Amino acid sequence: MITDLATFRASLDDATPPSGLSLPLQALWWDGKGDWAQAHGCAQADDGPDGAHVHAYLHRKEPDLANARYWYARAGASPATGPLEAEWDALVTRLLG
Repeated sequence: MITDLATFRASLDDATPPSGLSLPLQALWWDGKGDWAQAHGCAQADDGPDGAHVHAYLHRKEPDLANARYWYARAGASPATGPLEAEWDALVTRLLG
């Protein structure tokens, strides 16, 4: 089971995400692999605030900022303004919690 950012990053060398990851973490894993479409599908499949937050991040990355703002609001989160890499790290760390 993955419990930290470094191990999560190392798993990006694998062909498939580690078992047991939530949909939002699977989305971030696929994004880390460079597969935005697969990441978006995972985020879209999660109706909770964590899925909405990852969904927002993905649309910010796209960039579709209007759509990202909608998803940040659905997540109950303020829109991120820092580097995308920092947001990805923060999301992974929080979701691994």
